[in-house]
Amino acid sequence: MDARAKRAVSNEQAELLRQIPSVDELLLQPRLAALSNRVDRGVVVEVARAVLADLRARIAGDSNWSAMALGPGSVEELIAAAVERILSRSLQPVINATGVILHTNLGRAPLPEAAVEELRRTATQYSNLEYDLEAGARGKRDVHTAELLTRLSGGESAIVVNNCAAAILVVLAALARGGEVIVSRGELIEIGDGFRIPEIMEQSGALLREVGTTNRTKLADYENAINEKTRMLLRVHPSNFTVTGFTDKPSLEELVALSQRSGLPLVEDLGSGCLAELAEHGITEPTVRQSIDAGVGIVTFSGDKLLGGPQAGIIAGRKDLVARVRRHPLFRALRVDKLTIAALEITLGAYLRAAWDEIPVMRMIRMTPQELKRRAENFLRELRLELPLDEVEIEITDGTSLAGGGSTPSQSLPSKVIRIASARYSATKLEHRLRRAPAGVSVIARVEDDRLILDLRTVFPEQEPVLLKTLAAALH
Repeated sequence: MDARAKRAVSNEQAELLRQIPSVDELLLQPRLAALSNRVDRGVVVEVARAVLADLRARIAGDSNWSAMALGPGSVEELIAAAVERILSRSLQPVINATGVILHTNLGRAPLPEAAVEELRRTATQYSNLEYDLEAGARGKRDVHTAELLTRLSGGESAIVVNNCAAAILVVLAALARGGEVIVSRGELIEIGDGFRIPEIMEQSGALLREVGTTNRTKLADYENAINEKTRMLLRVHPSNFTVTGFTDKPSLEELVALSQRSGLPLVEDLGSGCLAELAEHGITEPTVRQSIDAGVGIVTFSGDKLLGGPQAGIIAGRKDLVARVRRHPLFRALRVDKLTIAALEITLGAYLRAAWDEIPVMRMIRMTPQELKRRAENFLRELRLELPLDEVEIEITDGTSLAGGGSTPSQSLPSKVIRIASARYSATKLEHRLRRAPAGVSVIARVEDDRLILDLRTVFPEQEPVLLKTLAAALH
């Protein structure tokens, strides 16, 4: 390109830059004037400046600069759309049709219906969160969940922090800071999103003492590692992976006996937080009570996994050990708020009453293939009335659901699933159309063998009409 051409382009770009309206001019446009009345005017001004800066940068560097619409009306539309996007809710409900009950990316455990009203009541009014009504003095927020947790877990005492990783962190800091913690190499797990047991231990100030190998650890490995610096024995339940084949590790009873002989506390991270025996429903997972009854000093577990409550990390066990953890400064930094306590109290109350159907996670786990087949048949009867003729193949087949959420990695629940193939769209394209559903609620489904898979186990019955409407639209 010669110098004259460069000057011509530069002149045209300069002319375009002069056409860009000023912020003051734009704020007089009807839509932005209306926005300024219902939104902080400073936000509108800030967004307007950002949009104009972007236009200037594009004119200077974009080969398509000549096609830009720079009139006040066009620029006003860009600014208004940016402000509306900021005001819109990013967190929104979706329909989980994957069959993964504790889907971490979709928020894990849905809360019991009764918790919703309890959250509203607690959030919109004052409460006795840390006030002893009997004594007329300051109290502790632990009391609202402590008795429920001790009755259900068998522990002498129980406290709550904001998640299970926090529970492990504060326990390690309180009981083993500056000393060694013995743990099997086969249990140095990654909890999720890059959080690893060795890194959590490092942050707590405790020193990791690895024993055994990845697949085989013997009781003697623990015994030989104990020295004057040892502060704790740590057992981590591999709730998000399995090791099979040539494997070995000490039983829980053997580690409890070693803890008692050595005077070192045994702490077990159970992760998934199973409070009820689920074997008859297809899930074999150790319960918190089994560990505490066996003599484990402290058990940590999650509130929003198999327990089916809000995100929380629960610390239950011996009264003296829990008291030491509660006195640690980290406990206050990691404690939960009143809404978590309210939701947890409702969930635990349902456990005490054995009201399994009130807890969505328990209700989903307990669903039988026969129940799911009936639901799928009724759903398809309605769906077929909305579908284009001869373009869609649908069948109900055997399938599997998962507990998910980093629990029961090698176990699945027998299910009945809906398999869909479209002559118009690939399964991947269908999954995309459901997920992006612009006119309704996004639906998250699975794709297997070029078929769209819907598992109604994780779809609430009241969501089925919306699912039907969204699916019918996606198939057209």
